[in-house]
Amino acid sequence: MDWPIAEVARMSGVTARTLRHYDEIGLLPPARIGTNGHRYYEELQLLRLQQILVLRALGLGLPEIGRVLAEQVDQVEALRGHHRRLLAERDRLDALAGAVSRTIAELEQSRKDGRPMTINRPENLFEGVTPAQYQETLRHFPEHAEAVARRVAQMSPHDVEAGQRERTAQMVRLAELMAAGHDVDAEPVQSEIDAQYQTLTALRTVTVDEYRALGRSCVDNDAWRAAYEAIAPGLAAYQRDAIKAYATTRLN
Repeated sequence: MDWPIAEVARMSGVTARTLRHYDEIGLLPPARIGTNGHRYYEELQLLRLQQILVLRALGLGLPEIGRVLAEQVDQVEALRGHHRRLLAERDRLDALAGAVSRTIAELEQSRKDGRPMTINRPENLFEGVTPAQYQETLRHFPEHAEAVARRVAQMSPHDVEAGQRERTAQMVRLAELMAAGHDVDAEPVQSEIDAQYQTLTALRTVTVDEYRALGRSCVDNDAWRAAYEAIAPGLAAYQRDAIKAYATTRLN
């Protein structure tokens, strides 16, 4: 049994254009091409597509996915490996969501009591957030990723952890502004974006187009979007739109 490209697109949520691109780069050739020129896929191709989508969800780029699929020998063992990584990612996001949930509860209680927030275990704020996750999101921007890698190599473990904590704190502050109903171009939001931009440009110059692309990756990059959405639904798009507003009003 085989399925036409339109049916595979419907089942998988991947556009026919993307499937054709996967064929063109040799990542997912169809089982056959009909006399009408349409691509048809069999079970083997559907299983390969599943692996591609799993690896995309884990943050791998298409060249890396091609290498992974070319190197795997046993399909079942490969799927077990993908499954383990997905479970690990689920656990990381669960831990992150739990940490943020506790912070929200503590903030709400402190506001209700009219007292400053008290954190019993500060380390709990940063469960589920790792420096590697931030660097993974930058791999689509090779020059900046290299600058980050050089900077991290020169930092102590304490400094790396402190930087990661600040990035997490920035995400939480932005979520609070979003929850308070601030528009993305409001001054408190733009002030947070400016702080993020200054952190980026401390490593190297970031062009307007690069910064806009970095903002889009908050939604387009699966791993990055998941990290934002674990903190607050809609936060990824809110960050993207806030960066777009910042680039338009302050960098042009």
